[in-house]
Amino acid sequence: MPETGRVLKGDPRIEKQRWSRRLSLTSRILFVNVLPLVLLGGGVIYVDAYRKQLLDERFKLALVEAQITAEALAGATPQRQEALLIQIGKEQRLRLRVYGPDGKLEADSFKLAPPSFTLPQAQDIDQDAFALKLDRWFDRVVGAPALPDYVEPETDDASDWTELTRAREDSLTQIVLRDAPDGTHVINAAAPVGLDGDTLLLTRNPVDITESVRAARSTVALIVLLALAISTLLSLFLAQTIVRPLRELVHAAVRVRQGRDRQVEVPRLPQRRDEIGMLARSISDMTAALRQRIDAVEHFAADVAHEIKNPLASLRSATESLGKVEDPALRAQLLEIATHDVRRIDRLVTEISDASRIDAEMSRTEFEKVDLAQLLCTIAESRAARDENDGRQLEITGAGKPARVMGVPVRLERVIQNLLDNAVSFSPPTGRIQAEIARRDDWVTLTICDEGPGISEEKREKVFQRFHSDRPAEEDFGNHSGLGLAIARTIAEAHDGTLVAISRPDGATGACLQLGLPARR
Repeated sequence: MPETGRVLKGDPRIEKQRWSRRLSLTSRILFVNVLPLVLLGGGVIYVDAYRKQLLDERFKLALVEAQITAEALAGATPQRQEALLIQIGKEQRLRLRVYGPDGKLEADSFKLAPPSFTLPQAQDIDQDAFALKLDRWFDRVVGAPALPDYVEPETDDASDWTELTRAREDSLTQIVLRDAPDGTHVINAAAPVGLDGDTLLLTRNPVDITESVRAARSTVALIVLLALAISTLLSLFLAQTIVRPLRELVHAAVRVRQGRDRQVEVPRLPQRRDEIGMLARSISDMTAALRQRIDAVEHFAADVAHEIKNPLASLRSATESLGKVEDPALRAQLLEIATHDVRRIDRLVTEISDASRIDAEMSRTEFEKVDLAQLLCTIAESRAARDENDGRQLEITGAGKPARVMGVPVRLERVIQNLLDNAVSFSPPTGRIQAEIARRDDWVTLTICDEGPGISEEKREKVFQRFHSDRPAEEDFGNHSGLGLAIARTIAEAHDGTLVAISRPDGATGACLQLGLPARR
C-alpha cells in the first residue's frame, strides 16, 4: 500500500489543487482588458442617468413655473402683466411670451427688458468642438433620441410652436425639449392663461445642466483614457512576463530536441505561481523523466548486450570445440550445452521483447473490472493441473470476498504468475507458498510468501532491477532471465499500484512480495 499523505511529484491533480488558489493568467488578462470597458460602461450609464434626473427635475420646475406664472397673469392688468413678465424673467432667467386668442404675440419679456440669457447662432458654433463631439458620442452610445433644433420663428406666432397649439387645444400645460445650436438644452413650457384664450410660453436655457453633464462626461472620458493607458502598460508588462519565460522554455526545448546538450537545464521558475510556472515545472519534470528514460534505455541495451553475450560466448565455444572432439560422450555434452544456450538466448529474447513493449502496451490498453481473488484462484487451479508448483503447497486466504480492481486481466495474470514462479524457485521442495488477498480502505493487496532464505533489507530494491538474478544454488544456471520481477513491477506501476518486498508478517524465514492495487470504486 502507498504511504499515507505521500505527494507524487508532477501529479497534475496535486498541481491543480496547489495552484487553484493563485491568480491565473486568464484572470489577469481578463482584468486588464475588461477594466476599461467596465469603467466606460458604468460611466456612460451613470452620466445618462444623471442627465435624465436633472432634466426630469427641470421639467417639473418648468411645469410648476408655467402654471404659477399663468395664474398670476390671469388676474393681472396689462401693466401688471408686463411688470410680472420682466420680474419673473429676470429673477428666474426665463423668456416669457404671451400670445392672444388670435395667436399673435402680445408681450415678450426679452423685448420689455434686456434678455436674461442669449442663445448663440448656429453659424457662430464650431460643430467640431470636443464638447459637441463628446455629447454626440455619448448620445449614440446610450441610444438617446434625437431632439429637434431650437429655431426662433420669423413671425413668432402661436402656430409656430407645437406646444402652444396643444396647450390651446387641450387647455393643459405642455413641455417640449429642444437642442440649442451650442449643444445646450432649451425647455419650452406652454400653459393657458385664464379663460380668454391667452397662452403663455416659458423658455428656459438650463446651461448648468449641460455644464454639469459635460463635466461628468469629461471626467468619465478622462478616467477611461487613464484606465486604457494603465491597461496598455499592464498588457505590455503581462505580455513581457509571458513571452520572456516562454521564449526561455522554447530555447530549452529546442536544445533538448537537438540533443546537443545532455544536461539541459529547463528553467523551473519557482517564483511563478501561475500557468507559466506550472508549465515550466512540468516541462522540467518531463525533461528529467525523458532523460531518465533515455538513461534507462541505454542501461537496458547495455544489460541486454551483456546478458546475450554470455550464452553466445558459451555457444560459440561449444560449436567451435564440437568439430575438434572425437569422443562421442564429449560431443553429446557439447551438443547439450549448445542446446541449453540456444534455449537460454531464446528465453532472453522473449523476455526482453516483452519487457520493452509493456509500457507502450499499457498506455494503449483499456482497463476493465477484474476480481483479483477470482483471478488468483483460477491461476492456482491451472498451475496445480500442470504441476507448475513442483510439489510445493499453495495456500490461499482471503479469496472468499470479491477484490475488484481496474486493470488488464492478461497483464495482472502475468504479475501473479511471476510472483508464484519466484516463490516456487526459492521454496524448499516440500515448502508452503502462502497467498493472501486483503482489502484495506481503497486498496487491494496480494501478498505471496515463501519459506526460502528471504531477502535482506539492502537487496529488497535490487531484486526488481532488470537482469538481477540471485537464484538458489541448486537451481540450474540460465533458467531465469532476471526480468520476471522487473516486468511485474512495471505492470503494477502501470496500474497505479505498487510491488514491494517485505518480511514475513509471522517472523518466520522466507520472503514476501506484496502487490498493491487501487480498489475499484
